[in-house]
Amino acid sequence: MNIKNLILQILSNLLKILRHEWKAVTIILVASVLQAFAVNYFTIYYRFPDMGISGIAVLTNYVFGISPGWVIAFGNLILIIWGRKDLSVRFMILTSIAFITFSSMLTVFAKYPLPLPDDKFMATVITGLIKGFAGGMMFNVGGSGGGTDIIASVLKRRYDLEVGRFSIFINLFILAFSIGIIGLEAVIYGAVGLYVNGVIVDSMTRSFDKRKQAIIITNIPDEVSSFIYKLGHGVTRLEGRGGYTGQPREVLIALLEPRQVVALKHFLKEKDDRAFVSICDASEVLGKGFKSWRSL
Repeated sequence: MNIKNLILQILSNLLKILRHEWKAVTIILVASVLQAFAVNYFTIYYRFPDMGISGIAVLTNYVFGISPGWVIAFGNLILIIWGRKDLSVRFMILTSIAFITFSSMLTVFAKYPLPLPDDKFMATVITGLIKGFAGGMMFNVGGSGGGTDIIASVLKRRYDLEVGRFSIFINLFILAFSIGIIGLEAVIYGAVGLYVNGVIVDSMTRSFDKRKQAIIITNIPDEVSSFIYKLGHGVTRLEGRGGYTGQPREVLIALLEPRQVVALKHFLKEKDDRAFVSICDASEVLGKGFKSWRSL
């Protein structure tokens, strides 16, 4: 497939994606604007390093004065063309929306300077928070900001390489190379921001999909099932048998939000205070009523 056909394929699917996944597109747009804000007003202003294609772009800006928006747009376009056979149409379109918005807003923000604090440590924490929040928004709708995410996704599909480890190596190389350009102090500040970024992304991706799995053994399975249905969730009912008594007992399994677990415990306290309940964390739940498979 040549470049022309690739562009036509992306355009032909763009309206479909916008119609069926307008929420994901909206989140990608907002997240991209936030990332551009952080990179322009904090990373570039304080001459901090960055990750991936954005990291290379800011280094070229420091050395040659090249607008990072152009480097980001061109670099991501090359990567999408390279990996087009291994990437889904949805991934390519959402990623294209992300890097086009990101690179465009970098150019816009560069025209409007803001009064910024002199404290570099506070600045690097702020940029880590903003970029982490934006990155978490993208990941939770199955989106990507491009750059090393594209490379990692392609290598994962082609060679089953560990995506996270690959990204870490690339970013460590960029940080090491940055020392000769911006100095060790700026790299250390930047590394703090990147750490904050990673913590926020990890926290957001876990918190948004986190649920509680409840395993319930009760004498009133019909009433408990009905109560959970009213909470808006389904119940799986399994046939069990007591190991000591040998008597048949139903085992109920439900996935609930944390606040709904509290309601369930109060219900069981009133209706069956001899019930057995085990509650554990479910870090991610896919399926009807929870995270959609289409978001992957």
